[in-house]
Amino acid sequence: MTDSLANMIACPKCDALHRIPHVEKGARARCVRCDTVLMAPRDGAMTRIVMLSATGLILMIGAVFFPFLELNVQGLGRKSSVFDAVLAFSDGLMLPLSFAVAALIVVLPIMRFMALIYVFAPMALGWQPARGAREVFRLAEVIRPWAMAEIFIIGVAVALVKVAGLATVTLGPAFWAFVLLVIVTALKDSFMCRVTVWQTLNQRRV
Repeated sequence: MTDSLANMIACPKCDALHRIPHVEKGARARCVRCDTVLMAPRDGAMTRIVMLSATGLILMIGAVFFPFLELNVQGLGRKSSVFDAVLAFSDGLMLPLSFAVAALIVVLPIMRFMALIYVFAPMALGWQPARGAREVFRLAEVIRPWAMAEIFIIGVAVALVKVAGLATVTLGPAFWAFVLLVIVTALKDSFMCRVTVWQTLNQRRV
């Protein structure tokens, strides 16, 4: 990449090119065309991202293996977890769906949490970036749209509206773990300024 292009940033919404400005922590740089936030560095953001990612990993364990909900129909009850839901599609022609559910709801979010911890933890301590940190962060950005825990919660909420009229539904701890997981993920992403991350990785690389 030439020096002129290395100092440029494209708006993710309208593709307008800007020279990368110097932005103080707590301030924001916006696109001159569509007013999209381009940079928003925050003090202590790396430490917060590591803490929130670790929290997300813990919540994911509970969300997968704890009871998600319980259905009661005419005195008959059944508890189910996300792990049970994945295994429910593991027979015959439904096996690919089982892999898709496991990947999009469990595997990819866990991979992204672990990748962010690997990238940010050393830099939050003031050390050099870990080996391959740039590639790992690039991977985390690639899989970000495919980590669909929040989409899963929305789908469950829509389904519960229909099921509630047929059976008594009791929400389990895994449901609330997923809700907290969505909140933690949103907070984590709000602290992340990707342009600043790339600048830091380039400046601190060995």
